Amino acid sequence: MNYFKYITIVILTFTFSNIHAEISNFEKGKNLFDKKKYDLAKFKFEKDIVFNPKNENSYLYLAKIHKFKKDDNQEEKNLNTVILLNPKNEEAILNLAFLKIRKSNYTETKNLIKNLKKVCKKLCQETSDLEKKLNTLLKK
Repeated sequence: MNYFKYITIVILTFTFSNIHAEISNFEKGKNLFDKKKYDLAKFKFEKDIVFNPKNENSYLYLAKIHKFKKDDNQEEKNLNTVILLNPKNEEAILNLAFLKIRKSNYTETKNLIKNLKKVCKKLCQETSDLEKKLNTLLKK
């Protein structure tokens, strides 16, 4: 019976240490991101994804890092992953729409704005601004 208790304690300890690692990697990455240490932050977010591949926030921050580095393809890849994990993530949809405008893909931008309007709760004003910007570009 003591053997069973020992194994249970080991399993619980391992489980909780992994959960703590997930949280601390994301939090460390976010802190590094806030300090503009993007390469170190990128490493922490990628490490977080290894422990928790469904953490949409790590992918979102990776997209922000790639936006800063002007790597549109990686930014788009990470934003698409966020939307795949959570189709209602307003920030990811909005950022992807702005990316599509930068790439002159106005049809896709219209579709993203339409989707964003359906889920909009926090970023409704930014949605209106995005729509105005798109309409201005379409008139040119």
